[in-house]
Amino acid sequence: MATVLYITAHPLDPRESFSLTVGKEFIEAYREANPRDEVVHLDLYKENIPQFDADVLRGWEKLRSGSSFDQLSEAEKSKVARLGAIVDQFVVADKYVYVSPMWNFSIPPVLKAYTDATSVPGKTFKYTSNGPVGLLSGKKALHIQASGSAYSEGPLAPIEMGYSYLKTILQFYGIQSIEAIFVEGTASLEQAPAIKEKAIAHAKEVAKRF
Repeated sequence: MATVLYITAHPLDPRESFSLTVGKEFIEAYREANPRDEVVHLDLYKENIPQFDADVLRGWEKLRSGSSFDQLSEAEKSKVARLGAIVDQFVVADKYVYVSPMWNFSIPPVLKAYTDATSVPGKTFKYTSNGPVGLLSGKKALHIQASGSAYSEGPLAPIEMGYSYLKTILQFYGIQSIEAIFVEGTASLEQAPAIKEKAIAHAKEVAKRF
């Protein structure tokens, strides 16, 4: 039995979002194909994901300097503990499914905050004399990304910083099995329905082997 983190980063309902619609179809097909696996849905817009603010940075520095957790302020305790819980949940999972729109060529801020929370030395990677080494080898990930124009290839590919950023982070963690489903070109109202249906069909096929 595998544990799958289904990580969505869109504030709207699936009926209002191309990425969430395709993501919903994918995860339903995945559950059907893998009924024994545990799927944990993390709606990042409903999760408590602390920003790296002064409380977090000072709390970490106190711990590095030898202070005990009990010596932290209440705000530091709350945020540091929550960030620890986020990365611990991430580390024990086997598969990751990210669902997000492309905003301003990249990912929503809440997804960036989540990747910050999961990028922890000693948890997802470690430093060695030969440089950083990822600690999550053997796991796999999928990113479902929707965008108004086509960025996965063609003239706009150089400014695609959503999937490319997430792929870089996951590879840094040691995850090499990374796939993407692009729902792109949706700004064309005439073509959008066909684009969505094509992406759904692709998602269902990927779900059978993911």
